[in-house]
Amino acid sequence: MLDDRKLAILRAIVTDYVASQEPVGSKAIVERHNLNVSPATVRNDMAVLEDEGYIMQPHTSAGRIPTDKGYRLFVDRLGAVKPLSLAQKRAIATFLAGALDVDDVVRRTVALLAQVTRQVAIVQYPLLSTSSIRHVEIVRLGGDRGLVICVSSSGSIEQRGVPLGDATADDVALVRARLADLLVGSTAREAIDRLATAPDALPPALVPLAATIASALLEILGEEASTRVVVGGVPNLTRFGDQFETTVKPVLEALEEQVVLLRLLGEATSPNDVTVRIGHENPYEPLQSTSVVASAYGADSDVWATLGIVGPTRMDYPSTIASVRAVARYVGRFLAEG
Repeated sequence: MLDDRKLAILRAIVTDYVASQEPVGSKAIVERHNLNVSPATVRNDMAVLEDEGYIMQPHTSAGRIPTDKGYRLFVDRLGAVKPLSLAQKRAIATFLAGALDVDDVVRRTVALLAQVTRQVAIVQYPLLSTSSIRHVEIVRLGGDRGLVICVSSSGSIEQRGVPLGDATADDVALVRARLADLLVGSTAREAIDRLATAPDALPPALVPLAATIASALLEILGEEASTRVVVGGVPNLTRFGDQFETTVKPVLEALEEQVVLLRLLGEATSPNDVTVRIGHENPYEPLQSTSVVASAYGADSDVWATLGIVGPTRMDYPSTIASVRAVARYVGRFLAEG
């Protein structure tokens, strides 16, 4: 375990390197940080930090830069997350106002996250299976055709066309009421189980219609369109092109793989927590020169999906963690209230 002085020196190196993009020397640490020790003491402590693998010397006679291990200890020992600026708070509070539907919310969230963090933003569509059903509707389109609409508590709207035959408006209303009583408030998994009993308590003449509509709802509930992930702010990578150990091209290619992105976000399991995966902690090799900061979003303890950012390991972790947490909480509240 490192003592408090060595931890303070590590924090100084991380902070200065993130700000300046230049290796940090002992003299600079003494001048910029009130550690009340001599440059010789700082050099000795830096030697210990280097031996332990927390910092490294990129070339002879240079100062030191943090390693992945150093960034990890820095993040794990963060005493406090940097508060958001007024501009960031204002952007988060106003960016989603007027969003029309879930697609619009996701698009706006990606743009917002990329703007406040100046990194590449990733947002997963809300999971229907982890939210509840808010509304079920059946709309006649004309002739014998109709539309079954299912709205989730996360604001997701899914629909399927169905044949209504010669069913009257009263017939359709009766089936809709039965399905609403059965499904509203349940999760997708619960709803799938309950749909088997949809014909119960209905007149025998309406059983075929109920079965047709239940089949359409099963298609909706069994399909996870929410495995979609939207990426924004990719031009932000160009600001850090010279900082990646690999070239930007493999990073860009990795960001095009939906499965890779879902894996990157997958460890974020709570709307109240932010997970940080640094450098070689990433399972996908082309992204091992990056860090991922992610959080789940949802209502209270219910997780609907995840969002986060990808950027260089040399990032302002306190500010980024605060931004990701704030955006996740706001999006969850916005969708829950919508």
